Amino acid sequence: MRTFQKLSELAALVGEEVATSDWITVTQQQVDQFAEATGDHQWIHVDVERAKQGPFGAPIAHGFLTLSLLPRFFESSLEVLDTRMGVNYGLNRVRFTAPVPVGSRLRARIKLLACDPVPESGWQMTWNVTVEREGSEKPVCVAESLTRRYA
Repeated sequence: MRTFQKLSELAALVGEEVATSDWITVTQQQVDQFAEATGDHQWIHVDVERAKQGPFGAPIAHGFLTLSLLPRFFESSLEVLDTRMGVNYGLNRVRFTAPVPVGSRLRARIKLLACDPVPESGWQMTWNVTVEREGSEKPVCVAESLTRRYA
């Protein structure tokens, strides 16, 4: 966990990898709950026996489930003490570059691309988030995430 006293400290880190998150294990229960929440019940995700016979040899996580882990990756990797609130502001680009078989361990490498002041004592940060699967050389997701934090 990397800790910053003030938001302004981040501006000096533009262009750098700021943090690496903790590992997260993706479980079948998470996949099933995500399917229930989103209505995406495609067999490749939720039918374990059929998925074993499928192209990946196991059920895989939804791409959007992997993407929805971004807040958790941020929470485990960096903290800014003088903020009263942080919000997701959006995404500029997302790619799901490899499957995530159930049971995979994932972590994120987080690089700061931009850090700009915004009204109401805030900062908008643009992050390149590369989600890695343990044991794989290819990332499973690469996303440009925008967040705002307010002091």
